[in-house]
Amino acid sequence: MPPRLLAIDTSEDACSAALLVDGSVGERFEVAPRRHSELILPMMQDLLREAGLQLGGLDALAFACGPGAFTGIRIAASVIQGVALGTGLPVVPVSSLRALAQGARRERGVDRVLSALDARMGEVYWCAYRADPAGIMHPVTVESVCAPEAVPVPPGDAWRGVGSGWATHEAKLTERTGVGPPLLPDALVHARDVATLAGVLFANGVALPAEQALPVYLRDEVARAAS
Repeated sequence: MPPRLLAIDTSEDACSAALLVDGSVGERFEVAPRRHSELILPMMQDLLREAGLQLGGLDALAFACGPGAFTGIRIAASVIQGVALGTGLPVVPVSSLRALAQGARRERGVDRVLSALDARMGEVYWCAYRADPAGIMHPVTVESVCAPEAVPVPPGDAWRGVGSGWATHEAKLTERTGVGPPLLPDALVHARDVATLAGVLFANGVALPAEQALPVYLRDEVARAAS
């Protein structure tokens, strides 16, 4: 039986929550910079109320663990940790870069995605993903943060660029990868794609206790500064 899980994302300017039940996903989504803390809990509550469910009726929680905006991914991790501690539910962390690729698969049906988020400081968060026969995106490179001129380029063709890193560094990324123009440079992470990936991961035994559900920064100096 497919898991029932509640997923959230606050890794960029958008804020969203999604509920996966019986293979179907409902979502609340709003582009609302600096309002994540205000919006995310009501979104979660609305979805549960609409479905007639309580938190105790879920199998797991999920969140986009990063990389992304430092404050945003900390908010998501804190919210999910708090709910998980209160309910005893396990947590499935999902890469925001992978969720971005899954969204491109959902919206455009593409099989190969180069996900890039603007990491500021002249860098991008980067990873390449390829769809399996079921349409689930899997990484084919390691997630990294680097200059656009230095991103690892996977072999093969038919790759499509997705994410804010392409919007900011299109010329450099196109020169480096030979891919262009980007397919969805304005794409944002959606909790519905976090939920889809989390459902697969949970079914494969990937879940953590609340205290181990931590943000993924990739940029070491930011992580050290927060500690």
